[in-house]
Amino acid sequence: MPLDVNRLRRQFPALDARTIYVDGPAGTQVHDSVISAVSEAMVSSASNVGGAFPASAASTRTVTDARVAAADLLGGRPDEIVFGPNMTTLTFAFSRALARTWREGDRIVVTGLDHDANVTPWVMAARDRGVEVDIAEIDLTDMSLDVGHLEDLLTDRTRLAVTGASNTFGTVVDVARVASAAHEVGALCFVDAVHMAPHLRIDAGTLGVDAVVCSAYKFFGPHVGSLWVRRELLAELEPYKVRPAPSDGPGKFETGTPSFALLAGYAAAVDYLASLGTGQDRPSRLYSAFAQIRGWEETLGRRFLDGLGRKVALYGRGSMDGRVSTFAVRVPDERPQDTVNRLARAGIAAWAGHNYAIEPVTRAGLMDSGGVVRIGFVHLNTEAEVDRVLEALVP
Repeated sequence: MPLDVNRLRRQFPALDARTIYVDGPAGTQVHDSVISAVSEAMVSSASNVGGAFPASAASTRTVTDARVAAADLLGGRPDEIVFGPNMTTLTFAFSRALARTWREGDRIVVTGLDHDANVTPWVMAARDRGVEVDIAEIDLTDMSLDVGHLEDLLTDRTRLAVTGASNTFGTVVDVARVASAAHEVGALCFVDAVHMAPHLRIDAGTLGVDAVVCSAYKFFGPHVGSLWVRRELLAELEPYKVRPAPSDGPGKFETGTPSFALLAGYAAAVDYLASLGTGQDRPSRLYSAFAQIRGWEETLGRRFLDGLGRKVALYGRGSMDGRVSTFAVRVPDERPQDTVNRLARAGIAAWAGHNYAIEPVTRAGLMDSGGVVRIGFVHLNTEAEVDRVLEALVP
């Protein structure tokens, strides 16, 4: 059955008729079940884990449930899930630990498509270890990753290849191909899945990657990040941690006491996504749900692309093939910030600039002129909202 978008929208207290949210790439609204879970956990899970009393036991259950939910979402196992404040913090921590294994003469590959949180942590770690960095280029005609160039950069000294999906241009990377090529030379593959998570089913096992990171506030949950790391790799790494922290398992990466309330919200967000599908268990319901999400977002995306015409410049693919429903545009003779200010006055929430995608925006020659206007639709948007955005784009 198709998604009943109007029914779903009533379950999101922040959504109303006054504002059209097309700023999904910057963060999504929160489902009412997530709000309830966070609130309840503030009462029931207010104690640390490991104690012999009910509140501590509740916190332990909250953490366990969140790990299981994240494993179902990302296609891993609960003991491979690390939680942290956000994707950026987790990536900095993981990069520091992984860099301990690098030696002089090693190389890593980052891409010219990625969000800076999947570029700078690796560049800084490489600099600290005296390791060289190669940058895989992009095809400026459709703002896609030149996977062939990335493959050409791989050598027997490459230790890491990082990739993801574009948070600004909507382009999806052939992650399985990148992972396979990286493994052929003995390298690892780390994936920034922040912009994949709201739109596409992620299965780390099927993709054949070594680590996947994302943030729940991009898929209708609270501000908390999750990192899946292949069990064997997780066991090998030595993170920076305090002495009393666990020496094995995901806990060794989790500094300090976690936000139990946000972990409860994380699990609730995954449950919400799963509720959109059908199946015998949560992983199968998630597969079904993301098929539904993909179908509706393709409908919205095609409507947007068909309505742009020649009055608005599009940067990226002109069809829904190989992309999600995130679009980078510019109105002729108008700076992007002026465009989003005008949209805001019309009740439309969007963003302008580089959106932390410094590498691709610079390569497209758009940085000095204000970047782009980013329009991002999620499964909660309606066709009527697409039409209103199109009408408001052209002054």
